[in-house]
Amino acid sequence: MSHRDDDSRDSDNSQWDPLDKHDEPVVVKETPLPWKQIAPLVAMRLAEPINFTLILPFMYKMIEDFGVADTPKDISYYASLLFVSLSISQTATVMYWGRLSDRIGRRPVLIAGLIGTLAVSVLFGVCKSFTMALLVRLAAGVFAGNAAVMKSAMAEIADDTNRSRMMALLPLTWNFGSMVGSGVGGVFANPAQQFPGIFGDSKLFTYFPYLLPCLIGSTVAAFGLVAGIFNFKETLVRPTQSAEEPVCEQPVVAGCSTERTPLLVQPTVASVAPVKQSSMRSLLTPLVVRVMATNAIMCFAYNMCDQLYPIFAATDPRDGGLGLDPRSIGISLGIEGIVVVYIQLVVYPRLERKYGVLYCYRRGLSFAIPYLVSMPFLSIIALHLQNQAGTSATSMLIEKIVMWTILMSLMTMRITSSVMAFTSINLMITNMAPTRADLGFMNGTQQLAMSVVRIFAPIVSGSLWSWSIKHSLPLPFNSHLVWTLSAVLIAIVLKLSYRIPESVNKFAADQPKPVASAEVSDDDETIQDRD
Repeated sequence: MSHRDDDSRDSDNSQWDPLDKHDEPVVVKETPLPWKQIAPLVAMRLAEPINFTLILPFMYKMIEDFGVADTPKDISYYASLLFVSLSISQTATVMYWGRLSDRIGRRPVLIAGLIGTLAVSVLFGVCKSFTMALLVRLAAGVFAGNAAVMKSAMAEIADDTNRSRMMALLPLTWNFGSMVGSGVGGVFANPAQQFPGIFGDSKLFTYFPYLLPCLIGSTVAAFGLVAGIFNFKETLVRPTQSAEEPVCEQPVVAGCSTERTPLLVQPTVASVAPVKQSSMRSLLTPLVVRVMATNAIMCFAYNMCDQLYPIFAATDPRDGGLGLDPRSIGISLGIEGIVVVYIQLVVYPRLERKYGVLYCYRRGLSFAIPYLVSMPFLSIIALHLQNQAGTSATSMLIEKIVMWTILMSLMTMRITSSVMAFTSINLMITNMAPTRADLGFMNGTQQLAMSVVRIFAPIVSGSLWSWSIKHSLPLPFNSHLVWTLSAVLIAIVLKLSYRIPESVNKFAADQPKPVASAEVSDDDETIQDRD
């Protein structure tokens, strides 16, 4: 066993070397979460999922009101076009936003995205034709690049002791926002009919039946914009930044501090030295490409069923759907958010710390398969309920309770799978960035890959769903087709995940970098010889 020289310790002699091999094992305390930075970041993050999902409960009815579909069985095709339009423009711009944030900072890019989100949300509420709605969704995609920038910002204010908890906040915010957005869209769509006592005389909401939920979504975006402008501090380290403007906080090692040692050690001038960005070719290693590929296939499968669900839920049970109204669809999408908070804040961090990111990724994928296979069978119960209309009220109530119990159980499996899989893939992508200066590119590349598959997933799911319910084919080519295909894709991703090494469990940007032999000092050579 080798012993380090005394001069390897800090010159001020206030701390020993926590990596000294002859000392007892080091216990690293988790750095307290910097809520002054996290809170405005979460407020900004909420705008995107709420405004993205609030249209889901009334999408079917809205397209029906536009009068573009020849039959109800064709509505899913037009719904897929609305979903695809956002993904197309997002794909074309997301890399630009990621690289721009690497140059000018995270804060101005996030603020610009929120301004755009606020505007297009209001515009969507006043759409009176399918063409106008399509153009507004295209505009919404241009400003949908904040997700990648926020991942970079969150990674920059985290350290190895709290990174999993902090990165888990982003998908938590997305899932919680999705719950709120779905509930808002389902409850407040067409308020003149749903709340005649309050909005029955309103000409505005009678003429624009979907404006109210969009106004609520834009209000959330405005709140995030205010929080970003006045409370969020820049996290990107620039060459001109001084030591008095810290952007990161380092953990305190147990046994290395005194009563006067601050819990958060501020970075020195050396720690804010500019780091050169790596080239695209050097970043896209075989491992990165492999992880990105599994991410893309997984995202494709999840997006097919996620975009299909509101259409499936609104479709007549005779055609393989559930026959739910917009309010019931919103409730079914929103009630699962109760589970999200516990899984994201309690279950996932414990599993990640004990077993690692890769383990959580595989477990998340394994939860998705039974959910996908079982969901289309619910239409059997829905059809039976429809056929029993007008019979015993008690019998119908029992069957409805059974259907909703099974539905909520499956939606709980869905959200558990989604939280574990997407939180893990976000952490793996972040962990593979060789330096902090490359976080924007890595997260932007991931967002680009997800945006590309989101272009095709709704088209494939919408087209297959429309085709499958028009033809009387046996299982699994009937209304089960899209769900079965998604389950097969998830099974493929699960198998591919076993080819990913355990190295993705560590944040590469903070790991020691190999030193060139020419740069090794004489003292280091002496120590190496002793070893």
